[in-house]
Amino acid sequence: MKIGQYALTNRLFVAPMAGVTDRPFRQLCRRLGAGYAVSEMVLSRPDVWGTDKTLRRTNHEGEPGPIAVQIAGTEPTMMAQAALYNIDRGAQIIDINMGCPAKKVCNKWAGSALMQDEALALSIVEAVVAACAPRGVPVTVKMRTGWSQGQRNAVLLARAFESAGVQMLAVHGRTREQGYKGHAEYDTIAAVKAAVRIPVVANGDITSPEDARDVLAITAADAVMIGRAAQGRPWVFREIAHYLQSGQHLAPPLVVEVKRWLLEHLRDHYQLYGDYLGVRTARKHIGWYVKNFPGGKELRDAINQIEHCELQIMALETYFDELSQRMDRVPAAVRDDQSTEQGMELAG
Repeated sequence: MKIGQYALTNRLFVAPMAGVTDRPFRQLCRRLGAGYAVSEMVLSRPDVWGTDKTLRRTNHEGEPGPIAVQIAGTEPTMMAQAALYNIDRGAQIIDINMGCPAKKVCNKWAGSALMQDEALALSIVEAVVAACAPRGVPVTVKMRTGWSQGQRNAVLLARAFESAGVQMLAVHGRTREQGYKGHAEYDTIAAVKAAVRIPVVANGDITSPEDARDVLAITAADAVMIGRAAQGRPWVFREIAHYLQSGQHLAPPLVVEVKRWLLEHLRDHYQLYGDYLGVRTARKHIGWYVKNFPGGKELRDAINQIEHCELQIMALETYFDELSQRMDRVPAAVRDDQSTEQGMELAG
């Protein structure tokens, strides 16, 4: 699997999710088996580039390559400028957001709303490719199957984007109208794969090793992209990688392993966000990790009252030390649980 000149270690991708896939989360997913991860989206408006939020999202210190950054906007020139802005800050691949279904994005005609205006969508792609090509930076697109049931135009756009120089497409198997409701359909992804020569990545409802196997077979996609299922369960990537390679299930992680991963994640998280914001934004991650652990609800309620990073760490150390006396491994119910959208700001 290659994106432009970049060879990837496997075909398991972390989906971009604003408010979730920040640098600490991406790095942990990469350590636990993901071959590729895309950043939270960066808006194309120059007036927000100096904000703390954007500066955190464009901070790639210590991140393994290739570094992929997703940009979002509606104006071709501004999107081209945003691509160059991110390349100057370390981006090696630029991804264009045409997949986000959130109202506050689509109401401004960004994200998946761009799929309604095919001419504008193509103009944005052409402008971004033209800006990135002299720097040798590949451009990819994340999109949906279309805007609505009656307007599935992913195949048409995929062909146009390939002709414009896009080097990979990721397709979520739902329309914007569906949001995250219902079940992902993979026929359109298979049609996109059959229509183009560039790599195609399948996204949507992939929560288990069997899901990944089946979606790859149904769509003939080159890779799968996982979002919500990795929230609080970043080890899903190593489980899928092991299954695809061996046909056997990997044993659930040890409780002490989950403790180590979570505490490493939190310390990186606090370092990026600082004490005040870090302790608050960590709460959703902690809640996802312990959602189905014994006593997880009570722990989550207690964690939500803690306002100091070190006290969060101490509470989690005590909880996991006690839990490890009762069980060795994560129970299957946790391993098989699909994470919800709760706490997710936007999905690209």
